[in-house]
Amino acid sequence: MDMNFKNAGNELTVSLAGRLDTTTSPELEKELSTKLDDVGSLIFDFKDLEYISSAGLRVVLATQKTMNKKGSMKLINVNNNILEILEVTGMTDILTIE
Repeated sequence: MDMNFKNAGNELTVSLAGRLDTTTSPELEKELSTKLDDVGSLIFDFKDLEYISSAGLRVVLATQKTMNKKGSMKLINVNNNILEILEVTGMTDILTIE
């Protein structure tokens, strides 16, 4: 999986490409733990994300809980395959998806 982090003031955009799964989610979690200190708005760009597993969903949900205390988080460019996974797991009721 490829990760790209772009800061603009207190906004952080995280672009993910490939598969967010058991193998790659610990790496994302580690990166986020060092980058969220001064972030008030977090955007996950899923434009090039092909797959998300339960491990990936766990990282997204944990990040949402962190951001609820600090500001906001949203997911953008979510393709139909990923959206279906989010709907089946009930994550669409918890996450902001644009």
